[in-house]
Amino acid sequence: MTAGIGQRLRPLTYVRAKPAVPVAGVPLISRILRRLHDQGIRDVVLNLSHKPETLAALIGDGGEFGMRARYSWEYPVLGSAGGPRRAMPLVGDDPFLLVNGDTLTTVDLQALWREHRDSGAVVTMSLIRNPEPKKYNGVLVDDDGWVTGFAKAGQAETSYHFVGPQVAAHAAFAGVKDGEYAESTWGCYLPLIAANPRSIRAFMVDGIQFLDIGTVADYVRTSETIAALEGTTAWTVGRNARIASSARVTRSIVWDDVTIGENAVVENCVVTDGVTIPPGARYSKSAIVAGADGLLISPVEPK
Repeated sequence: MTAGIGQRLRPLTYVRAKPAVPVAGVPLISRILRRLHDQGIRDVVLNLSHKPETLAALIGDGGEFGMRARYSWEYPVLGSAGGPRRAMPLVGDDPFLLVNGDTLTTVDLQALWREHRDSGAVVTMSLIRNPEPKKYNGVLVDDDGWVTGFAKAGQAETSYHFVGPQVAAHAAFAGVKDGEYAESTWGCYLPLIAANPRSIRAFMVDGIQFLDIGTVADYVRTSETIAALEGTTAWTVGRNARIASSARVTRSIVWDDVTIGENAVVENCVVTDGVTIPPGARYSKSAIVAGADGLLISPVEPK
């Protein structure tokens, strides 16, 4: 699932599709595909819409990852149900695995698949106890492990949080027309539950790693977390970057083709592809994007 516009991650997603942003020096989608490969996945279909070239250039035919990669094109973006519906002819298999392209998790996909097979569900969703019910939408689950409904952020004190991996039958999206925008939970899954309360299975995965890059601040924190786990640094410099010897760059993530001039100071920033920082300029706690009329500057932690 890689077609979204990444609205909360703006302005970084003015430059790259969200799954293409580098996390501790490695594009997020590369990390996801390698994790999928480690769990036995060899054939993937990625849906593309926003900034598709930034993803296709990284993935190609998938050979670098030991996979076959194909693409399902969406203009405009078709949503969390419309996207899978468009991709189903390419995917072929029924059921199939759906994975989000904007989060990192350590869900055991083989165990998820077994739970789906053994339960007879139409859809099986990977869930953790909701860490922030006021921030995240919630999934409601009964004592037998069946999803009973969904709650908007702040509506339920006790709920579960969907972390991305799920197994779905083609029938889950049977009511969606190809090319039609549709959402999965409220648009497709609720009617399934209404028709059969044992349609959507909960696969509980508490204790896994779940890392979100929803906002620029989340992106920086996730980069720090991954770097700490890998014994590297979050403060990476991309390809073809030119940083003057007198410039001071600290605790910043610098993407590709960036130029930082003499005596410039860049602190706690994310500097995206193609940005030129003028000599003597000073930036702190900012996301910096090259625009048609100059640099676009946004706070990393909005007020």
